[in-house]
Amino acid sequence: MLGLDRAVLPGAAAALLVGAACLGLTALVPVLPGLLVAIVLGAVARSAGLLPAVLEPGLAWTGRRVLRAGVVLLGLQLSVGDLLGLGTGEVLVLLATVAATFATTLWLGRVLGVGRRLTLLVATGFSICGAAAVAAMSPVADAEEDEVATAVALVTVYGSLAILVVPVAAGALGLADRTAGLWAGMSVHEVAQVVAAAGTVSAAALSVAVVAKLARVVLLAPLDAGVGLVRRRAGAAGATGAAAAGRGASPLVPLFVVGFVVAVAARSAGLVPDAVLPAVKPVTTLLLAAAMTALGTQIHLGRLVRTGGRPLALGAAATVVAMSVSLAGLSAIG
Repeated sequence: MLGLDRAVLPGAAAALLVGAACLGLTALVPVLPGLLVAIVLGAVARSAGLLPAVLEPGLAWTGRRVLRAGVVLLGLQLSVGDLLGLGTGEVLVLLATVAATFATTLWLGRVLGVGRRLTLLVATGFSICGAAAVAAMSPVADAEEDEVATAVALVTVYGSLAILVVPVAAGALGLADRTAGLWAGMSVHEVAQVVAAAGTVSAAALSVAVVAKLARVVLLAPLDAGVGLVRRRAGAAGATGAAAAGRGASPLVPLFVVGFVVAVAARSAGLVPDAVLPAVKPVTTLLLAAAMTALGTQIHLGRLVRTGGRPLALGAAATVVAMSVSLAGLSAIG
């Protein structure tokens, strides 16, 4: 899966070192999510011109291959049993939030004139699980690297704002800890962002927030497969025109998404020894931190600004939809 060669070693090593340092910082200062710090540092390094050419191949490789390996390992942290911690009404609210966020973002992307590939990445990342979901959808969408980086940048910007908004709004609205945690888990984009937002409320809010977030992550594979099937049928009908012919058929389900599903199934079936799981989690987090560092270096802030306000408006709207639908649904079920 990783396809390692010597050209990528310097950049990959640099990303791993920076990612590890960011995770170490989080251990010292828990309010600073390591994955967010990693991607911000990468973006700052890019903007400041601090990246020598020798690092470029490895950073590009890490942003693709290492991130996908991290997504596969993330599946070992999930099991079908995790969903049993949610009530039927809460599961329905979660499904409604994901569906509304995804569908509304696709519609608004067309209204705002944002490119179809970027719109699809934003819709997936904001409705499911941030950068990991963007990575999973990117081969299905035939997305370019700058589109992936832009979608990840939007996830970072609005997910970071949500870390501040959710605890303050929950307190102002007088939400119970469980409701506040569910709200964070159903609406905030990245797993690390959910942990930061809900952890600020209470330990009880954090525990239920993680369950709700993991339930969203489980939806990554069926969403990816569904979009791949729709795009394949559209391509077969000639809807994608010459562009589809030039790019080739989109995969129905990327191989690493299949790996993610297999990992979830293995965990659910009890095929993964309990002694292995404590070792897998830090490795997964390190891989994701390295990938976030690499993806951050692909974020050209000047280019993001030059894209205009449309992608920024789309990200803002997607965030508002996710937070509004989930909060309204949780309020309705009490």
